[in-house]
Amino acid sequence: MSPPPTSARDFERAALNINPGGWSVQTERPIATLLGSCVAVCFYDPKLRLAGMNHFLLPSRTSNRQTDDDVVLNGDYAMEVLLNAMYKKGAQKSRLLAKAFGGGNIVSSIQMAIGARNAEFAREWLDREGIQLTASDFGGAWSRKVIIDPVSGDAFCRRNPINQPDVQAMVRAESDYEKSLIVPKKPAASQEKKIELF
Repeated sequence: MSPPPTSARDFERAALNINPGGWSVQTERPIATLLGSCVAVCFYDPKLRLAGMNHFLLPSRTSNRQTDDDVVLNGDYAMEVLLNAMYKKGAQKSRLLAKAFGGGNIVSSIQMAIGARNAEFAREWLDREGIQLTASDFGGAWSRKVIIDPVSGDAFCRRNPINQPDVQAMVRAESDYEKSLIVPKKPAASQEKKIELF
């Protein structure tokens, strides 16, 4: 067994990274993610030293154009699946503490204000469920690297300038996804026939 992490850099190296639509619950291994306009909510049960994190791109299902695969990117799904996973490990809602991060405005062309809507959704969902939000860092024109330590419940949030290559790739992906939700898809009849190669 490797020695426990002692610094934010150690936590980052040891962390399990989750992507948009992902979530994890851990008792020892730190959990990390990279956020743009997305939001990550972390739950912590101090009695069990149990932490969980999700990563969602949209507050809720926005249209019928979303596929079933897109549902995992939605906050309403992400919050329920993480909460249920915490319960399965023995967590109790009365003990849960929450920390939430993200909701940046990293794409100037975004018309849907995804970041602000994600942050508002997270606050409203936690308030409705009666789970205390003990720390948050929302908004701004930067991305964030977030790590939570399940042993202590400490969360580390590093703001990153959006001109970094990995952040630029995330900005493009979020922008493309947002455009796919705004622009109506062509009717099936007008689409070109697809040829299957074998």
